[in-house]
Amino acid sequence: MSETIWCCPVCGRKLHPADRSLKCEKGHSFDRSRKGDVHLLPSNKMHAKLPGDNPEMVRARRAFLSKGYYAHLLATISQTVCERLPEGGTLLDAGCGEGYYTAGVLHFLDSTGKTAQCYGVDISKTAAGYAAKADSRLDCAVASVFHLPVERASCDMLLSIFSPYCGEEFRRVLRPDGWLIMAIPAARHLWELKAAVYDTPYENAVREYALEGFTFEQSYTVSREIVLDDPQDIAALFAMTPYAYRTGAAERERLAALRTLRTEAAFEVLVYRNTLNKKENSHGI
Repeated sequence: MSETIWCCPVCGRKLHPADRSLKCEKGHSFDRSRKGDVHLLPSNKMHAKLPGDNPEMVRARRAFLSKGYYAHLLATISQTVCERLPEGGTLLDAGCGEGYYTAGVLHFLDSTGKTAQCYGVDISKTAAGYAAKADSRLDCAVASVFHLPVERASCDMLLSIFSPYCGEEFRRVLRPDGWLIMAIPAARHLWELKAAVYDTPYENAVREYALEGFTFEQSYTVSREIVLDDPQDIAALFAMTPYAYRTGAAERERLAALRTLRTEAAFEVLVYRNTLNKKENSHGI
């Protein structure tokens, strides 16, 4: 196996492939699972027995996305990556989930004849395992985006798709002038779903574009109406949203009663350039 961008989460030194493991010069060793992912989340960074999305949420999202409901978003992300990622470049998906977007981007690059080294990080063990199986070329680790076990200035591009944002870590692992591609829900995303479930639906709060240490380059609005005729798909869509955590019994009854749903699936894809001074990003992990 070729060298990777992974670093030891214990001592910070570079990890080198050794059979089905990764090892650093200090002797710390991390085995890959049967699915191919490697666990690089130290126990002192785990705030739960199974951090991140639980298996039920991961499976719901995987089932929903596999039916192509968000294919329009994947297409825009893929094109955006392809236009900016250098040939043979290194791409890290920080919060890759089950790998739908990461593997989709990789397959799109294949269709254009472009090559890349692709990595994914997710704090959910279940999600990272699915991502590793999504494409054998995708190197995945269980880790936090707030403590990326990744070499400094090793990535040409970083994806952050509905994931927590950690500017300091993102700038650290990106090369000077490297790209950050973010996807966020637009204001009216899933409006009709919320209107069917809640008495007083509200628009999503769209974040300010400015990010410290990054130059904002471009935004794309991606929207289409999706039609869900299967109650299981409606339930899966709801289960993969933050609304699932804060919905009462009455609202859940309304959700369960839905047999079909037409709703807007609207997103913004934001493009940034790392403006970190080269001297700041030249040494260490």
